[in-house]
Amino acid sequence: MPGLIRGVARTAAIAGTATAVSNRVSRRQASKWAEQGATQPGYMQPQAPPPAAAPQPAAPAPEDKLQMLKELGELKDSGVLTEAEFEAQKAKILAG
Repeated sequence: MPGLIRGVARTAAIAGTATAVSNRVSRRQASKWAEQGATQPGYMQPQAPPPAAAPQPAAPAPEDKLQMLKELGELKDSGVLTEAEFEAQKAKILAG
């Protein structure tokens, strides 16, 4: 049991040291980069590119609309859709 505790303590000490060193290196690099950016006159902070506009979905072909209306009618006939839901979806299909 004492060997187990000693091993756990050693692992904790090594992990803590590694974390401290890693954090110190990261801070030093960030500081160095900030100084370089401040001393270089043409240096600009990198910016994220603007988000691309979402493409508009193309209107379905007349054959696709007909197929969608048939499927919608089948859903209504089977009782999955109410009359109001059917009419709303039909209007969307026909408008698109």
